[in-house]
Amino acid sequence: MPLKDKKIGVIGSGNMGEALIGGLVNSKSSVPDDIICSDVRKNKLKKIRETYGIRTTTSNADVIKRSEVIVYAVKPQIIKSIFEETAPYLDMSKLVISIAAGVSIPFIEEAFKKEVRVIRVMPNIAAFVREAATAIASGTHAEKNDIRIAQSIFNSVGKTVVVEEDLMDAVTGLSGSGPAFVFSFIEALVEGGVYMGLSHDTAISLAIQTVYGAAKMALTTQQHPAVLRDKVTSPGGTSSHGLAELEKHGFKFTVIRAVEQATMRSKELGKRK
Repeated sequence: MPLKDKKIGVIGSGNMGEALIGGLVNSKSSVPDDIICSDVRKNKLKKIRETYGIRTTTSNADVIKRSEVIVYAVKPQIIKSIFEETAPYLDMSKLVISIAAGVSIPFIEEAFKKEVRVIRVMPNIAAFVREAATAIASGTHAEKNDIRIAQSIFNSVGKTVVVEEDLMDAVTGLSGSGPAFVFSFIEALVEGGVYMGLSHDTAISLAIQTVYGAAKMALTTQQHPAVLRDKVTSPGGTSSHGLAELEKHGFKFTVIRAVEQATMRSKELGKRK
């Protein structure tokens, strides 16, 4: 058990920070006494403390002093100042995990101005329901066990994959932005159902369950999506006519371009750091 008795600190208790804390506690991957988080908002810390039973503080330095693994869960816009503020308290005995979108490992390592074990992680919004798709990349000084520790932490809120650092922008384009594309697809299914006479409540219930069921089927069977699609599509049937209309308007190409554009934007934002 990579997390057994590990002291874990979370700097920032915003949406993703809280989701991670909740995942660790609710999955019993870690115990509340081994987790501490910091934030400038005392009311938010009170809520976190009462909900999850962990330690809280307004001091980022206190988090680092009390932790072996430190997760930086703050906005990319302020991450550099937080790195610089906390650098004096870090050394090679600490594992640093950053979930700041678009912030590269070279940038992180340069900001600390010292040798630090760094792991970069890209989770997505589904961490809130413990179904996140998370990618993990290893820094210059990170060890093999550090990857396992990061996986254990983020497996508490979903599933993880390990990738090279130069693929993290593509991860952002696919799984980071992907939920927004899926939500838009669900919305379109709902509007299609309403257009065809279903009530809004019925359409949204059917649309959400349809997407959930299809995703679970793909996950459970591990069959290629094209194989599963063919199982639904009879020659000359309703699905084949619907699919032909999607392709007439470039459905797959548009989705590919959406992932490409999101990836390019992630690279642009990373260069501004």
